[in-house]
Amino acid sequence: MSDLVSIITPTYNCGKFIEETIKSVIDQSYDNWEMIIVDDCSTDNTKEVVEKYINNDKRIKYYLLEENSGAAVTRTKAMELASGNYIAFLDSDDLWMRDKLKNQLDFMKNNNYAFSCTAYEQIDEVGNPLNKVIKTKLKTDYNGILLSCPVGNSTVMYDVDKLGKFVVPNIRKRNDDALWLQILKKEKYIYGMPDILMKYRIRSNSISSNKIELVKYHWKLYREIENLSIIRSAFHICYWGVLKTLRIK
Repeated sequence: MSDLVSIITPTYNCGKFIEETIKSVIDQSYDNWEMIIVDDCSTDNTKEVVEKYINNDKRIKYYLLEENSGAAVTRTKAMELASGNYIAFLDSDDLWMRDKLKNQLDFMKNNNYAFSCTAYEQIDEVGNPLNKVIKTKLKTDYNGILLSCPVGNSTVMYDVDKLGKFVVPNIRKRNDDALWLQILKKEKYIYGMPDILMKYRIRSNSISSNKIELVKYHWKLYREIENLSIIRSAFHICYWGVLKTLRIK
């Protein structure tokens, strides 16, 4: 019997996008999956959109938090509910290519990898391609994630049977990077697959679109969660800032 993949999808006010996200999962060529959607108390029509699908496909599961708690808590709750041999992450506004699960599982099993990510491309808010591909590195360790995280959240998959489950560090932004760092304390590398298997939606009102605001989340990650020194934390923030500036130019 094939391995079950638990797809972790936290959501908040994504009624405009989540239907397309769900369809990209239903269309997967690999069909032994469960999609765990945890709603962080959306105030739009997210619940109504999702209900259309959970009534028709038992693999799709919906859980509503009692109070708005942020992406880290939402993601952790979804991971707690997961029962798969593998966990894959998919944000509620991103999209997967049809062979994403199949190809990534083959990549991991054929190479005996427990932790992997893939390349991805960017789309705009309405789904138009931005003609920008984010490539992966062949392998990245803990320090590599600290320096310049080459990992797209919705491309990541890991082997639960080998690594177990994790609690996502509770910061509003950069909690995905914080999770990868937790995993890399247990598994030496995250391995990059060169195939483009995800479409990442760039939204104008997202937290990540405000680069100045992101600095405080980086500082919190380095100092309060990873307990790095002030000097090392300042170095990583400066390094990150230079990379962002070069990419913009």
